[in-house]
Amino acid sequence: MNIRLSILIIILSAFLGLAAHAQVDTIRLSDKRLSTSFLKPGLNQYLVYYQIFKKPKTLIFSIWLRDVEIAKRNGEKVFTIDQHWYGDDTSTYYKIYSVNRAADFAPIFHSETELDTTSAYNWYSDKIVGADTIPNNPQKNFSLRFNSANFNWNLDIETFEMLPLAADKVFAINFYDAGLDPPQYVIYKVIGSEILTIMANQKVDCWKLRTEGDKKGHHFTETYWVSKDSHEFLKEEDSYATGYRYKIKMQAATPDLISRYPK
Repeated sequence: MNIRLSILIIILSAFLGLAAHAQVDTIRLSDKRLSTSFLKPGLNQYLVYYQIFKKPKTLIFSIWLRDVEIAKRNGEKVFTIDQHWYGDDTSTYYKIYSVNRAADFAPIFHSETELDTTSAYNWYSDKIVGADTIPNNPQKNFSLRFNSANFNWNLDIETFEMLPLAADKVFAINFYDAGLDPPQYVIYKVIGSEILTIMANQKVDCWKLRTEGDKKGHHFTETYWVSKDSHEFLKEEDSYATGYRYKIKMQAATPDLISRYPK
């Protein structure tokens, strides 16, 4: 661990008021701390809704599909994660496609499509660059060098499912959001456990994982529930300056029926 990272973790640990016995785990690609066997292939569906303080009687709904598959890319075993975010009109539709090495979840490729524009990147351990194989890629000339390899922040749900969660643990994860600011270590703390009631009144014992911070002068918190047994990401509650966001895993995933059963 380098000196700058050590100082960062000490400061953040003090800020969070960690107990003396708390364990701080730095999650780096080189250490291979993620248990990739916990990430199960399949279609995962989430109901996402927002409640805005200015409109307390209104909820904004969307459905997120995250399809995880195992494939081969240039002879190497990889995870592909194909996301589709559906709202109430085409302007809220979002498509994300990511490829990660199966051995350690290292990012290889990432693209995001909004309206008719696709931004795509080739991701390496020491840099990320715009993909020149994608037509009309507005990020074709993008390039950013890394001090160290990092994880794809857009795949935080899948990353949380692979963490070695346990009581009182604190994780510093080197995340990067493609095309934006340089990577940073983000602190996530296991704040306890809770029996979560899901569909059919099923009780699931979950770890509660939380991150918090300040953005544009306003405090925010994000809390996640991950099953102790299956390692499934089941629920998320976020508090922001403008309102709340909830994310709930649906047990009966509904595919994009139009593409599956075209006329």
